[in-house]
Amino acid sequence: MKTYKAYAKVNIFLKITGKRQQYHEIISRFMKVENLYDKLSFVSKEKLDAKANTFTILGDFSCETEQNTIYKAYFALKEATQSQKLEQLMQTHAIEVKKNIPAFAGLGGGSSDAATYLKMCNEVLHLNLSLNELAMIGLQVGADVPFFIYGYNSANVSGIGEIVEEFQEELLEIETYTPSIKISTPLVYKIYREDFYNPIDGFQTQELKQILSQDALKTMSPSQANDLFEPALRAYKELKNHYKSGYHFSGSGSSFFRVSEDK
Repeated sequence: MKTYKAYAKVNIFLKITGKRQQYHEIISRFMKVENLYDKLSFVSKEKLDAKANTFTILGDFSCETEQNTIYKAYFALKEATQSQKLEQLMQTHAIEVKKNIPAFAGLGGGSSDAATYLKMCNEVLHLNLSLNELAMIGLQVGADVPFFIYGYNSANVSGIGEIVEEFQEELLEIETYTPSIKISTPLVYKIYREDFYNPIDGFQTQELKQILSQDALKTMSPSQANDLFEPALRAYKELKNHYKSGYHFSGSGSSFFRVSEDK
């Protein structure tokens, strides 16, 4: 069966614009990382020693199946479509994931896997769901999932992640490195809210929406570009040892990235 690529992303900038109940509203520029992706495919259970009636994920995951974003995406899609074909597909096939995107890294690996799975099911089963419909289903799995559903190279992402607006610009060649530090996004946001909360206003938001990613990286320090960098350093002091000049911080971490110097 066909193999699908689930690309990583980086946050060129990530600024908090306000609160919505327990969530933080953001403005962020997401950019696809073209050289870093997981590979997903359906595998017939006839070739595996797998139970026919259980949802089976093959891959190097540290979480239980029920916590996996792909399983959550399956459940959300089943709820939304009530599709018998979907249940039959997952009874007869496993979903195999060849992981390359590190976990807990701020690179969106789990969200990208979930989005790719939703798109795979939509294509294979001819569910005829629009990208907007898939994005609304994906949002139930995670705030970053809609970006990966739309498949843009670059986008301004706002709200709690549900507003995705394509940004026309050159796709930069990004290189990433990820220290082996497992960062808790809820903890980083908690520290931000308690000690660093300083949302930007609408004028600053509009300016950021128009800046080219390359210019943002040249003119903003890691702390200026990402409101979560200082809270992450507070929570994980060892992170400072991994910071290198010229790199920026993606999401709530722990990955650093820069534009590749290899041309």
